Amino acid sequence: MRVLVKLVCTECGEENYYTTKNRRTMPDRMEMKKYCPRDRKHTLHREKR
Repeated sequence: MRVLVKLVCTECGEENYYTTKNRRTMPDRMEMKKYCPRDRKHTLHREKR
């Protein structure tokens, strides 16, 4: 039931991270604060569809 999703930085648009999520418990898009190596700071990363 777990699927692989890409996390994209909201500021620079780069795909930095891959993670898994359970679609049954989390049907909406995932958002996490992660480190962006291009911007060299923590930014909001959203799930890419």
